[in-house]
Amino acid sequence: MVASVMWFRRDLRLADNAAVATAADASTEVVGLFVLDERLYRPAGANRLAFLSRALRDLDRQLDGRLVVRMGDPVEVVAQVAEEAGADRVLCAADFGPYGRRRDDAVSGRLVERGGALDRVGSPYAVEPGTVLKADGSRHQVFTPFFREWTRHLDPDPIPAPKVTWVEAPSDAVPDKWDGNAVAALPDATEEAAERRLDQFLAESAVSYGTRRDYPAENGTSRLSPYLKFGLLHPNQVLVRLGDGPGAERFRTELAWREFYADVLWHDPCSARRAWQPAMRAFRADHGAEADRLFDAWAAGQTGYPLVDAGMRQLLAEGWMHNRVRMITASFLVKDLHLPWERGARHFLAHLVDGDLASNNHGWQWVAGSGTDAAPFFRIFNPVTQSRRCDPDGEYIRRFVLELRGLAAPEVHQPWRAKGGAPAGYPAPIVDHAVEREEALARFREIGASARQVRGPR
Repeated sequence: MVASVMWFRRDLRLADNAAVATAADASTEVVGLFVLDERLYRPAGANRLAFLSRALRDLDRQLDGRLVVRMGDPVEVVAQVAEEAGADRVLCAADFGPYGRRRDDAVSGRLVERGGALDRVGSPYAVEPGTVLKADGSRHQVFTPFFREWTRHLDPDPIPAPKVTWVEAPSDAVPDKWDGNAVAALPDATEEAAERRLDQFLAESAVSYGTRRDYPAENGTSRLSPYLKFGLLHPNQVLVRLGDGPGAERFRTELAWREFYADVLWHDPCSARRAWQPAMRAFRADHGAEADRLFDAWAAGQTGYPLVDAGMRQLLAEGWMHNRVRMITASFLVKDLHLPWERGARHFLAHLVDGDLASNNHGWQWVAGSGTDAAPFFRIFNPVTQSRRCDPDGEYIRRFVLELRGLAAPEVHQPWRAKGGAPAGYPAPIVDHAVEREEALARFREIGASARQVRGPR
């Protein structure tokens, strides 16, 4: 008689998986289950679905071809699989997202009705959302004190992959079109590839991460985000090997930002869809045909600002964008084009292979001035200044904006000022940054000083 079911979600690995280890300790045989939940895959972009499909294929290989995939409502599917297996216990990692929490409570209720239980063991985070609190028990609304307290909770002690006897059961197939519909060149979606990428980062980039991470032409970032998103790698596996030094500390801070935003979302689920700062909900953004035209130019990498266009084209080509460039392209949409941050956040989620609701949407709010940062609206990135600073030789620009491959610095940063004008086929700037910066600040002043004084969700 099979004693347990291991329900995989955002933890598509065997190493350092607390729920898998618990299932192995509790049972001689385990059913490995993944549920294709329409509520999650329907809004996901083609790149994430392709990466997920490939990750599931690799997990199935590790389970000796015995991963059970079922399509349907998890409330019904999980209970059905548990009943088929004669299991009274289902193990899974805790989900702290708004939908995931509701789903898991409903699954737990259905299992209890049938005499079973859902045990949530571990999570996708080094420190679970809701854990890091002030001395008075209230939540942190500012990152720096959150980070100090977060470090005190760290205990990165990864668990080796246990020996498990995986049991076969009837299984659906992952839709073939998911794998073939990717519109970008994606990284390998395996647990081994995640480990190799971590090895490479630690050997080549971690030491200089603090000083080189803002240069998109260089191999200065970790590229671990897709693996962390799908749980092919756990943060503890990174933290335990990260070591000391300025570069390591800077990367540890970036991991903490990921967990801070998950914590913000856990405390305020509505912050994924509306401004976290109440006063900023009245901020005036543009809509209509002209706004659509500007959005389409931004999305296609046709703004006439080379660094912005390079970033948007990288997103289309790779399903990923350098983090510094994410901030620059987001600032351009919100503060140069005056379009809603929510629209940009949806576009990113449609294309990013690492698209994560908490990190993506709160990152957009950081740029838009509606999030947890103290007074960020005045932080308006100048796309030309940022281009010169972050890509001084224009290498990143020429890599993705092929029309400009014949231009060297400094002309590549402002091709409209090049001798003879911009190369054929490359657009003129669709807006004047200096003019639109003043317009953005004027709109901020419209909502009054309360935007700078009122903190926290209401």
